[in-house]
Amino acid sequence: MSAVDLLSVSPDADRTAPLARANPVAKLLAALALLVALFASLDGVTAAVILVALVALLPISGLTVGALVGRTWLVGVVAVGIAVLNVVFAAQQLGPTVIAVGPVRIGAETLANGGGLGLRLVAIALAGILATATSDPTEMADALIRQARVSPRYAIGVLAALRLLPLLAQEWQTIGMARRARGVEAGRSPIGAVRLLLGRLMALLVGTIRRASRMALAMEARGFGAMPCRTAARPRRMRAADWGWMIGAVALAALAIGVSVALGTWRPLLG
Repeated sequence: MSAVDLLSVSPDADRTAPLARANPVAKLLAALALLVALFASLDGVTAAVILVALVALLPISGLTVGALVGRTWLVGVVAVGIAVLNVVFAAQQLGPTVIAVGPVRIGAETLANGGGLGLRLVAIALAGILATATSDPTEMADALIRQARVSPRYAIGVLAALRLLPLLAQEWQTIGMARRARGVEAGRSPIGAVRLLLGRLMALLVGTIRRASRMALAMEARGFGAMPCRTAARPRRMRAADWGWMIGAVALAALAIGVSVALGTWRPLLG
């Protein structure tokens, strides 16, 4: 699965699942509460508690394990890479040495800090994916207009962007297959691979700009944004369950920080 459809709606998502039925704005606010806790803490315990809770939500999210792995594997690879780089190239190795490979010495505290950073990145990505991949783009735009009072121009822009993500994934694959058909290969040269990757990204960027320009002209021709207000074809209200998701997210953030404080591992971003 390509990286460009990490936030696209899963075609295999069960729309009857409890999390999928929740109001998109409620899910966004719940994810925001978790992101505040994750950004405010630098320890791994807070991230681990939130990550375990998010994984436990998978059975009621409507997403299959395969769909979730397809969206998070790249994030996991990046998180591991960042954690390893922060551990190996840390300015100072803290704590007793736990790994010694030649001249490389890694301290226990530095290793814990790197692991905590990796867990935070995965938890941040998973919170965002569960909030967006379980929401239909049209319902997302309607909820932004009705509940969040977002301007219809911006909400419809968000809808168009979400609808374009699967198309970008297909275009990325098409560019790759077209280049292979023409015999454009990097071989075993890493420099050639980077050069081809940059060229492929540039081709995707140019195609995206052209597609976005055509879509903007088509939307203007159809009167999107011409009137200061718009009616909603599918009115949607905040239900008690939606408030429950938001309250539960705040409670989870407080619980994660409380567990970290109780264990003595709490490391606030400020302070």
